[in-house]
Amino acid sequence: MATHLDLEEQEQLDQLKTFWKQYGNLVTWALIAVMAAYAGWNGWNWWQRDQAAKSGAMFDQLDKAAKGGGAEQVGRVFSDMKERFPRTAYTQQGGLLAAKTQFAKGQVDSALASLAWVAANAPESEYQTVARVRAAGLLLDQKKYDEALKQLDGATAVEFEALVADRRGDVLLAQGKKDEAKATYLKAWRTMDPKVDYRRLIDAKLTALGAAPAAPVTPATALEAAK
Repeated sequence: MATHLDLEEQEQLDQLKTFWKQYGNLVTWALIAVMAAYAGWNGWNWWQRDQAAKSGAMFDQLDKAAKGGGAEQVGRVFSDMKERFPRTAYTQQGGLLAAKTQFAKGQVDSALASLAWVAANAPESEYQTVARVRAAGLLLDQKKYDEALKQLDGATAVEFEALVADRRGDVLLAQGKKDEAKATYLKAWRTMDPKVDYRRLIDAKLTALGAAPAAPVTPATALEAAK
């Protein structure tokens, strides 16, 4: 009986050796790949946290400089952030804040450059879109209408669809394209959450163009209309 079991065990062992000889390297490499991916994931998370912490500290410096009105200092800190932490959210926020400070100091070209960097480098479409909408506003002020529209063409974040349409309406109106502006403002008005106060400004723009949006039908208004 023991001999029979020994023979079975030996046969199984031989089969295992044959299998390992044929596929051992493949299994080993697959295991290494899985372990490397897991280690890489943990390492990536640690790296992201470390990068976020360091860039957050630099953003605090930028914020303090911005509150003090130091556009030059803001520009220097933002340059360091771009070089050291180009992919973090703090750096994208830093670019938007730098542009705001630079614009307030009359440094429009610097502001546009900061916004262009965010639009081109931000990993998230939301930051890209905010940068493009703000850049379009600055270009509108400079009467660079075609460039402003190109910026808006690249603004794709769904969350800001209404604001993009509103800014596009501003550019079209400045170009004298009133009918297109009306249609675009109406799109912005319909897309924006009715609870957002900014929607009333879009309403005012439409009213000024003789295209006041229809008031929503409520039981009270329906009863009044039936009289």
